[in-house]
Amino acid sequence: MRPRRRLPPLPHLHTLRARLTAGLVVLLAVSCAAVGVAAVVELNGFLTGRLDQQLREAGVRFPASLEHGGTLPSDHDGDEGPDGDTRRQAVGTFGARLVGDTVTNAAVVPSGSRTGTVTVSLGARDRWQLAQVPADGKGHTTDLSSLGDYRMMATRGRDGDVLITGLPMESVEATVHRLELVAAIVFGAALAVTGVAGALWVRWSLRPLSSVAATATRVSELPLSSGEVALPPRAPESDPRSEVGRVASAFNTMLGHVEDALTKRHASEERLRSFAADASHELRTPVASIRGHAELALLHPDPVPQKVVRALERIEAEADRMGEVVDDLLLLARLDAGRPLERRPVDLTRLVLDAVTDVQAAGPGHRWTLELPEEPVTVPGDAHRLHQVLANLLANARLHTPVGSTVTISLRTDADVAALKVHDDGPGVAEDIRPKVFERFTHGDRRRTEGAGTGTGLGLSIVAAVAEAHGGSVVLESDPGSTTFTVRLPTGEE
Repeated sequence: MRPRRRLPPLPHLHTLRARLTAGLVVLLAVSCAAVGVAAVVELNGFLTGRLDQQLREAGVRFPASLEHGGTLPSDHDGDEGPDGDTRRQAVGTFGARLVGDTVTNAAVVPSGSRTGTVTVSLGARDRWQLAQVPADGKGHTTDLSSLGDYRMMATRGRDGDVLITGLPMESVEATVHRLELVAAIVFGAALAVTGVAGALWVRWSLRPLSSVAATATRVSELPLSSGEVALPPRAPESDPRSEVGRVASAFNTMLGHVEDALTKRHASEERLRSFAADASHELRTPVASIRGHAELALLHPDPVPQKVVRALERIEAEADRMGEVVDDLLLLARLDAGRPLERRPVDLTRLVLDAVTDVQAAGPGHRWTLELPEEPVTVPGDAHRLHQVLANLLANARLHTPVGSTVTISLRTDADVAALKVHDDGPGVAEDIRPKVFERFTHGDRRRTEGAGTGTGLGLSIVAAVAEAHGGSVVLESDPGSTTFTVRLPTGEE
């Protein structure tokens, strides 16, 4: 069975206001059509009934006189006129006499004459239609090709013939058509006025809902992901007993809950940032002290057991590592607090060359390639922090790809934006890690490397924070055998 095709939505009916207005107009149009049809049918029936009454009053004097030269024989009806003229009928009266199914006489009373008649020429179809009129003394409508629509009444005569009297339906049809025209004009005007008035009324009735939609639009445009958020004023509330009023009230209540939740979240984030900054600052002194004491112990001239030397070296190494973590946490705390970075022209080309030189010494087993433009690329920013971005990206490529991998660093400019890309042909970033790779303390998949150590999980989060602080962004594209980090920075002065 073929699936049923859904009808496309009607154009310009996407809004609730338009649908309500269209529904109102359609309902009114159906009602007007029903009233109009009922009025036309009733009027047509009434006028046709009046015509049947005239036919019954006229009787069969006119069709009977066609055979007897204008006088009615005694075997038909004794009620003849004072002068013997039985053809004093209304203009357009039709008379016919049938013997069997054969029309023997047919005439019509012409306009401007009260005594003469005009013989009607009937075609085969007209004769057949007259023969089909039942002789039941009731009115029946017949369409004669030469005369138009007639209301016919047939009665059996005493001679075994059938006498048919007819009156034209022109007046009935003209009256009915006039009613149809008047109804169409009046109902059309009523629909137009109702459409305009209904649109204004629906627009006025839905004003509170429009305010709710406008407020919701302003809320949707706010950056709700982080930081302090000031929600717009609440939507005006209307009658709480109406559906629109209940929607506005529920929406305002929801905004209140959202605002409370955002306020509590912002306060919690501020406390966490303050704690991280304070803890990092307080840790710098003891970490430096531990490192200094370890260095001093290693410099002692007296013989020291090898195990003690090894322990002191590990203490010094871990103190250095802890110092780096503390420095990274302090940097993130400063960036979260929105502290401005230095804004000076920075030669990205020179930074790339220096960072690659450093990483080649740390990772000689990798192949490092450069793709740099002929002209230097300069951006406004903090040279030290941008160097840290490069160093973190290159260290990430070195730590999470096996020895022998190729890492390509490219730099391009496009429409006031500098694009720095670090690409490697390693195993790629695991799919479950990609969405949170720039979050803090996110560690890469150990399967990317064999025997490589893991970092603190802050390197890529620092990359993202520094890029955003410079008005730029960083994105990841990763598949097995291809991983690319792209940092985009504006090249114009802010």
